[in-house]
Amino acid sequence: MTSTGQGAQPNRPNPYAPPAEPITPFAMAPKTNTMAIVSFVSSLVIGLVGIITGHIALGQIRARGEVGRGFALAGLIIGYVSTAVFVILVALAVIFASALAAFLVNVGSNAGSSSSSSAPLPTGELGAANFDGGYLEFGAGPVIIDEYIDPMCPFCAQFEQTNGELLLAGVESGVITLRVHSLTFLDSKSQGTNYSSRASAALTCQATLNPGETLDFLSELFANQPLENTRGLSDAELADLAGGDASITDCVQSGDYQAWSQQNTESALTGPIAGAEIEAVSGTPTVLVDGAQYRGSLTNQAEFSAFVAGAF
Repeated sequence: MTSTGQGAQPNRPNPYAPPAEPITPFAMAPKTNTMAIVSFVSSLVIGLVGIITGHIALGQIRARGEVGRGFALAGLIIGYVSTAVFVILVALAVIFASALAAFLVNVGSNAGSSSSSSAPLPTGELGAANFDGGYLEFGAGPVIIDEYIDPMCPFCAQFEQTNGELLLAGVESGVITLRVHSLTFLDSKSQGTNYSSRASAALTCQATLNPGETLDFLSELFANQPLENTRGLSDAELADLAGGDASITDCVQSGDYQAWSQQNTESALTGPIAGAEIEAVSGTPTVLVDGAQYRGSLTNQAEFSAFVAGAF
């Protein structure tokens, strides 16, 4: 039977429908770590700050679940690179400053040497200095001993310590003539102060002003010999080592005889050496006894004494 006279039924919830999805609040985006941003920004200015804050940021990001790892890594990378560049630049600056200082010292030394070399070289004889012969002469014995030394040469010091008194005794007893050639081979080993030239000139100052005390002064120079690659003794210290009535201070400070000592070195290197069995000097000490080169031990006085005795 067909129903009549009934209106449409309203919509009603279906009791058998599944429950609706629960409503959730909007999801919050993770927070960007502040230290990461600080690291990135500061690395562009001060690399070390970027490194420190970058490491702090990475630790906070791991602990808090924040974002910003890219900023932190960028801060670390830029920080390390800029710090490395800074260290390299500082090192280069130090090297440049050292080189510049050495250059200025050399310029000053060379200027002093140039002014000395521009003056005419001394000639004739004065005191114990034989300027024409290129040596300092002591005694008047029949056997001539030529001693080529450098005040900074350690082997020369060994020879002097072993045989200095023997040579002095030979001079004083009238059996030998000692000719000392003080050379300047080792100027380059004194940090730009030209110690060998200055000490050789000081020895010549002593020979002209206090000839009788010159060999004692030579012994003092070797007893107080500076190490190679040091600045050596100052002019005042050199003058203080010299005994005698006349002060050599003014002579040493004026640079007198430096150019003469350097010229003697050039002559010894190029030769020829009159009356000698060798053409030229190649190193110090070189000792010639009546022109024959002593090739024995530098520290054996008996051996050297026998070599000299063979010349009589």
